[in-house]
Amino acid sequence: MDILSVGEMVIDFLPGGPGIYIRKPGGAPANVAVAMSRLGRNAAFCGCAGDDDFGRFLLDTLRQNGVLPLLKLTKEAITTMAFVSLNEYGERSFTFARKPGADMFLTAGQVEAADISRFRIVHAGSCSLSRGSAAEATVYALKEAARQRKLVSFDVNYRDLLWDGDRAAAAKAVQSVLPYVDLLKVSDDETDMVGGEEALPLLRERYGISVVVETLGRDGARCFFDGKMLLCPGIPSDAMDTTGAGDAFWGSFLSTFCEAGVTDPIMLSENLIFSAMKRGCAAGALCVKQKGAMESLPTSEALNNCLKELSQ
Repeated sequence: MDILSVGEMVIDFLPGGPGIYIRKPGGAPANVAVAMSRLGRNAAFCGCAGDDDFGRFLLDTLRQNGVLPLLKLTKEAITTMAFVSLNEYGERSFTFARKPGADMFLTAGQVEAADISRFRIVHAGSCSLSRGSAAEATVYALKEAARQRKLVSFDVNYRDLLWDGDRAAAAKAVQSVLPYVDLLKVSDDETDMVGGEEALPLLRERYGISVVVETLGRDGARCFFDGKMLLCPGIPSDAMDTTGAGDAFWGSFLSTFCEAGVTDPIMLSENLIFSAMKRGCAAGALCVKQKGAMESLPTSEALNNCLKELSQ
């Protein structure tokens, strides 16, 4: 199979009007799995959800999107909920009804080496490095994937700072897993967690990371690869940024490598990476226009149509 995504899954309550919230499934690792499935790749998600109406809603959504859930509902897990607010500038803030990491109850023993061996890519996000068993499971999955010489993907997610409330602790947790990572995604407000802007070109030398992608929202994305910086202009959107856009970018980015049959970083090329960035920017813009989360992630048909329009 193409990708195993390990981490949290949440209920995002997005603003739908004054006093109205729209319930949508989300969570960065789950979104990446769905994004790849919608683009025709074989994806699985490893995480926990509470044995309640919300938890069943989350796992049913995964199945409906063609994603294989490797863990069932558990009575011990508590489904996490995030209430998302937008200010007049479109900037997001989150209020969490449950604390991921403590509530996910995913343990290292539930992420099995045999499962990891079935996938080309193993992906996780730093949101899962919150304190508790989920952090142990995430570190185990990445370390074991690296040992098996899988492609290891990691998404630095700024919500860690809200969950742990300690920027230094969050940065230390992120940097502890970087030696296992091949493909790293970081946005411009998260660079301090990997050493700052000036550190991005040096992460290959410092940790052995092959590709570092910094997503810059409407400004596009830039990538550090093989001593070069590649810049992909953003694709304009008339909508505010919303949850899921970065996951749409990364799912499309990774799916490009799957389509090309990449199984080792040595197979990556400048042209292939630029193509992946262009597809990622298009996917992110499409997600933004649909105003967010999991069900807004683009299908292969929508993404291809968008790319055709741009080439004309």
